[in-house]
Amino acid sequence: MPQAHTDIHAVSATERQRPKIGLGERVRQRRVALGLTQTEIAGVRFSKEYISQIELGKTRPTPDTVEYLASRLSIDPGYLSHGVSTEDRARVEAMLARAEAHTQAREYESALEVFADVKTAVAASGSADLSARRLLGEGWALIEQGQIREGLEVLTKARELVDAEQLDDVIRAESLFKLGVARWKIGSTHVAISLLTEAHKLLERLPLAADSMRAQVLGHRSVCYQRVGDLEAAREDAERAVELSEQLGDPRVIGYSYMQASLVAEREGRFVLARTYAERARAKYEEAEDQFQLAKVLNNLGLCHALLGKQDEALASLKRAFNIFLDLGVNEWSGGAISSIASLYLEAGDPVKAEEQAKYALELIGDEAVDLEQVGEARLVLGKALLAQNQLDEAERVLQDVKSLFEGARATSNLSRTYLALGDLAHARGTTDEAAHLYRHAAELMQDLRI
Repeated sequence: MPQAHTDIHAVSATERQRPKIGLGERVRQRRVALGLTQTEIAGVRFSKEYISQIELGKTRPTPDTVEYLASRLSIDPGYLSHGVSTEDRARVEAMLARAEAHTQAREYESALEVFADVKTAVAASGSADLSARRLLGEGWALIEQGQIREGLEVLTKARELVDAEQLDDVIRAESLFKLGVARWKIGSTHVAISLLTEAHKLLERLPLAADSMRAQVLGHRSVCYQRVGDLEAAREDAERAVELSEQLGDPRVIGYSYMQASLVAEREGRFVLARTYAERARAKYEEAEDQFQLAKVLNNLGLCHALLGKQDEALASLKRAFNIFLDLGVNEWSGGAISSIASLYLEAGDPVKAEEQAKYALELIGDEAVDLEQVGEARLVLGKALLAQNQLDEAERVLQDVKSLFEGARATSNLSRTYLALGDLAHARGTTDEAAHLYRHAAELMQDLRI
């Protein structure tokens, strides 16, 4: 297990306990060490009082002023600004960038190893922004790897550091965004929406350079709104994310935005539009050569084809998604694609084949799956396949498990479909009153979907 997994508390303690020496104190210490007065440092450019205000931390000098002070104090301006020399800081930043590149390439173990390696250098720098960047990067890599609770703990400590040091709004927004995603992944959807909303408010006030993160925030908030059934809000966020991402020109961000727009359109019953968005997302991920995201889009595109009655195209798209996931070694997602194929067999009137494929999907997904909705969908298909074969007791056991899972995830849309299946089960048993009750509950959940 990488070192980064085992010393989370020690790392955070080290970074919390580092000396809180600001720019003003570094100016004062260097001036005193050189035996100079504030008047001598001020020269003809500034007043003695202004230098005093800087040393007391009451005034933050501009970059030009920092350069001037560094020249008067014969010191590296990078050290004066950040507590670490420009050369040392560049070396640490290069290591952090390497770790972040590993994360983007889905090489999470390598990313965590680099984040662990750079820990000492970051702590020695005394730089709050580098410490926050390392914690945010490590937490995100843990979450992407599937260690959600561990990642959430690291991201929480990153946010505490960001708030304590009053770092700039860009890094504050990043900490809120990543925390929001972590909360969504553990089923705290309303908390996630609150965090993502706070991040978005910060980003709206920032220059255009922050629009890439803003588009990602909107895309993830759209996912959260879909989970709680607020499709109107989900659609608004997805459309805004598409608009922003197209202006940026980043194919990955554009692809993600179109993917969310496709999912919303699908849930609204606009299947042609959903397919169009999915095809645009596919083109962007092919352009970016991002195989993992491409496979996710192909899975969704297959479902869109199925909803439009294009069974051959659906099966071809889903099989391509499965093969890509398999090549990438991501069994959980391979299982998700097989689950979608199982749904096709069920709709085609072959519940035996659907059962076989659903069980294979669950085998691939495994017992420690990160995406609980993916597990629930595979089990829902299995339950419905068993019901179609009149295996009522086994179907009930599976569907009750699915209901509990979706209730825990607060996934309203998924839960409504589960109650419909339970209603069909009750109807098959001849308990019409219970069936009516379950159908009514499913309808009530559907009404909660504010389309």
